[in-house]
Amino acid sequence: MIRRLFVQLVESISVEDAPEADSTDRDTALRLATAVLMIDVARADRVFDESEFDSMLQLIESHFALTPEQSAALVNAAGEKADDMVSLYEFTQLLHKHLDESEKAQIVSLLWQVAYADGRLDKYEDALVLKISDLLYVSRGRVMRLKHDAQQDL
Repeated sequence: MIRRLFVQLVESISVEDAPEADSTDRDTALRLATAVLMIDVARADRVFDESEFDSMLQLIESHFALTPEQSAALVNAAGEKADDMVSLYEFTQLLHKHLDESEKAQIVSLLWQVAYADGRLDKYEDALVLKISDLLYVSRGRVMRLKHDAQQDL
């Protein structure tokens, strides 16, 4: 016990660039959480086709300013997390805690775009995006406007 406390103390003193490392870790976690939710929405209708996958890659690439290779790696990592996911709470709480209202609305917009990627909105996709938006505390009026915008983009 004392040794563990000593190691933690030494590590906290010796790491000079901790805020920068924390910021990088935070951004990586937020990207992964967003991608996991996007995959969950795409899979909600039990059909995850190529158009949805391609759309998701493009959305992730443009939203996070990633290269195609980085986007693919993020989607693969998110797919593994989504396979093991038991609850949305872990991911939505992370996003809710670290994002402002506008950023959370952008996430909801991405989710609607994924839901409409195959040209139609399934009732399960609709319900899941609404549930996620509630967990992110995005107002229902804003969610409906974002849904309408995604539908118009078809």
